[in-house]
Amino acid sequence: MVMCELFLKAEIKFGIAHCNFQLRSKDADEDETFVANWARKNNILFFSTRFETEKISKEWKKGIQETARDLRYEWLEKIRSENNFHFIATAHHANDNVETLLINLFRGTGMSGLHGIPEKNGKIIRPLLFATKENLKKHVSENEISYREDASNASDKYLRNAVRLHLLPVVEQYFPNAIEQMTDSINRFAQAEILYKKEINRQLKKLTETRGKDIYIPVLKLKKTESLETICYELFSPFGFSASQITQVIHLADAASGKFVSSATHRVIKNRDFLIITQKQHSNTDFICVSEFPCTIETENSVFHFSIIDKPTAFSSEANIACIDLEKTDQLILRKWRLGDYFYPLGMGMKKKKLSRFFIDQKIPLHEKEKVWVLESDKKIVWVAGMRIDERFKIKPTTQKVLKVELRVQ
Repeated sequence: MVMCELFLKAEIKFGIAHCNFQLRSKDADEDETFVANWARKNNILFFSTRFETEKISKEWKKGIQETARDLRYEWLEKIRSENNFHFIATAHHANDNVETLLINLFRGTGMSGLHGIPEKNGKIIRPLLFATKENLKKHVSENEISYREDASNASDKYLRNAVRLHLLPVVEQYFPNAIEQMTDSINRFAQAEILYKKEINRQLKKLTETRGKDIYIPVLKLKKTESLETICYELFSPFGFSASQITQVIHLADAASGKFVSSATHRVIKNRDFLIITQKQHSNTDFICVSEFPCTIETENSVFHFSIIDKPTAFSSEANIACIDLEKTDQLILRKWRLGDYFYPLGMGMKKKKLSRFFIDQKIPLHEKEKVWVLESDKKIVWVAGMRIDERFKIKPTTQKVLKVELRVQ
């Protein structure tokens, strides 16, 4: 309400967008009515919405606070863009900023958590970050600004409220100017972070190599890096690895090939002389019947195109193209490879080999093994996709029809 009054006096064109999360029943409805009445009295554009927050929170499997924040900012951006407003202004103040700093500090979010709430983040601005809660209360009293107190502020059910109600009062007993002093520190942290990020980005550029969607980090180079824990935190945390997992990731440097550490979305895998950051595979199916030709089959990371051709005079030597004697095949199945699979690699004179050993011989990293598909006919492997066909299905002088399979990795 202070921000609205200041905008009004400064003759800044603005509207009010109010979210009712339906978490406080009658109190929430009265808040909405209060804001709507103020907007109407002052001839200010008013937008409102209601969310079934508890229901959506269960559907999204997120906490109430996180769900409400996501719903709020998505809706606010919709209102902003549809009505040609330049910014979304929120009334966060200095106490909010200090609370955020403390929460981030205790959670171990690293340097990026020490700058608190940014004054500007894209289209979101916070004009009141300079003011403490006491400043605002004084302004409200002196200017007789009407407002409503959110009843949930008195509850310590949520983490932020617990910090506000129990932690900060104790701090202020010993440090009366704690909010102002920490606000000054936050500003210095924000400036220091600019220099910090420049050096971090320089180090990461020297340390990483992107290959397709994966990131390779040479183990020896990593181990020689100064401030190893800090570099590793900044390197791996964007991929969902928590501060507590960084030590495990560092230990991977001395682990055997194939060992890995997982986050919700990625894995860091030790593969010989490298640590590899790779996205987890989420496949809808790993078993597909190929019933007609020509056809195209898409998987989560590959596209297979099947066609039948007359026997050509020359064949492609590309590993991503397989030419197979069609008459030797029965019902074809495209599936993920499994432990225990074996085939007779072309060019090895009908010598049987397990796929697991074949991958080792070919030096295929763990995360690449998991993406491998095989083409199967009557429980016999016809082709290890993108690598080699089976000797039993190769083209011979007597071959009449050829099944051509082309693989394109996405």
